[in-house]
Amino acid sequence: MEHRDRPAPRHPTRREVVAFGIGAFVVAAVPLARRSRARLVRRTIPVMGTIAEVAVVHRDAAYAHAAIDAAFEELRLVDRLMTRFTPTSEIGCANAGAWRDGVAVSEPTAAVLYESLRWAEASDGAFDPCLGRAVELWDVGHRTVPPAESSVRTLAGRHLYRALDLDGTMVRFTDPDVAVDLGGIGKGYAVDRAVATLRAWGIDRGLVNAGGDLYALGTSEDGDPWKVGIRSPSNPMKLAGEIDVSDAAIATSGDYLQRFSYRGRSYHHLLDPATGGPRVTGEHSVTIKAASCMAADAGATAVFGMDEPRARALLGRVAGAELVAAV
Repeated sequence: MEHRDRPAPRHPTRREVVAFGIGAFVVAAVPLARRSRARLVRRTIPVMGTIAEVAVVHRDAAYAHAAIDAAFEELRLVDRLMTRFTPTSEIGCANAGAWRDGVAVSEPTAAVLYESLRWAEASDGAFDPCLGRAVELWDVGHRTVPPAESSVRTLAGRHLYRALDLDGTMVRFTDPDVAVDLGGIGKGYAVDRAVATLRAWGIDRGLVNAGGDLYALGTSEDGDPWKVGIRSPSNPMKLAGEIDVSDAAIATSGDYLQRFSYRGRSYHHLLDPATGGPRVTGEHSVTIKAASCMAADAGATAVFGMDEPRARALLGRVAGAELVAAV
């Protein structure tokens, strides 16, 4: 995929740049001399396997910190419900028991599962929330050699999402190889929950960023849209592009953060449901802009490696989302 209007990579020299998270984005900050009485209050926590950050623009620092605490709790709640890494989460319980018996989940988890299936159907399985077995098999964060090809083939081209049966909040699997992994959509949903909490606290200017999933609320300290830089996949000290964002979400999927090399070939964590292995693509990251972070997150996962016309058509049809960069 190509994005013809993408700016050339450069160092972020126009403004002081503050890095929000260790993920895909940097956010320009207003120099101290230009700041109004409202100040930027910013904190970070480790959650959902990344560094999540919340920042708000507010005159009352104590009130801002209390709102940030409430937003953080939403991120932690989603993690407790939907992580696949603990057997006591709702997804952990479903993965352990939904093949044998129906497993009840909460309405938030069910809502994310329904949205996952919507993306899976619309993309003909390019987005598949049921690839947990393949994700475990590859275990890119710990492997130094690829798994046996025979093991990979057993999970390839299965359209496993079709074996996830949802009846209200009851989850059942009709194939024993199904394991749910919401890594391609759950962080986006968590960011949306955190943003909704900030709004409930009366915050109308701020940012929530969880790795490669970011929502920009209102405007920055100087009243302009937030200026978000997309990190270069080849050099994290440079930018591959820069966009203005206000009351919108952006999400990036990239192959450059979680990977290992073996015999001259690189293997990354973004798996292709058709092959059961890492997607083969000429791009290293794709960035999506959407009204919600859940849509941006799922969209970035679904279209990574997809040709540009098909990607744009899918994004527009499913979520009214926009492809803003493919690097």
